Amino acid sequence: MKKVLGFALFWTAVGMFIMMLLPNLVWGVIILVLLLIIGYRLFC
Repeated sequence: MKKVLGFALFWTAVGMFIMMLLPNLVWGVIILVLLLIIGYRLFC
């Protein structure tokens, strides 16, 4: 369980870093929604 939590926290940090690089908030929200949907589908 610790490995799964560490994996999730690592990729959360990567996502936050990418959001800092994106100049437009709309693109960040679109990417966030798409990745959430894909992650949910892969998890279930």
